[in-house]
Amino acid sequence: MQSIQGDHDGLRVAADVKLGDGVKLFGFVNLYGCEIGDQTRIGCFVEIQSGAKVGARCKISSHTFICEGVMIEDEVFIGHGVMFINDRWPRATHGDGKVIAKGDWQCQATLVKKGASIGSGATILGGLTIGENAMIGAGSVVTGDVPAGATVAGNPACPIQSLRRERAPTAEDPQATSPRGGV
Repeated sequence: MQSIQGDHDGLRVAADVKLGDGVKLFGFVNLYGCEIGDQTRIGCFVEIQSGAKVGARCKISSHTFICEGVMIEDEVFIGHGVMFINDRWPRATHGDGKVIAKGDWQCQATLVKKGASIGSGATILGGLTIGENAMIGAGSVVTGDVPAGATVAGNPACPIQSLRRERAPTAEDPQATSPRGGV
């Protein structure tokens, strides 16, 4: 595990952060109490809160917020400006005006499974599972679980296809059918 502490070139990494080998951090990140797996890249202006875990070989693009309770497995892509939410009923105060403290609400955990991709600007509500190799369209608002291999988009995000039937062309299989219909 690497150890980067303090504020170095805009990197705010608390002493309690666990960084895997080969992690790359870019300017103005704010990490505290989280775990980051080997060879993961964290872009500029990303905040990852205490209790969040990011797996190995992930790419977390700039301006993303990963809150407490989010578990991201290996080889996940997170686009620019993705927001995770861990409280579906957020309030600043109780009905009597008393400020809500840490123990006054329940964190809703979110699991993003291996190989999933989340497009830029997506919002992921708490308490959900995004399945293995699922694809979330840019700007989507995900309000429910996403099955493995599914592609969802919209507000609220709805299935538009399954990657089990179609797959993106690769170097090994350049004739594969693109999920986008030909590109």
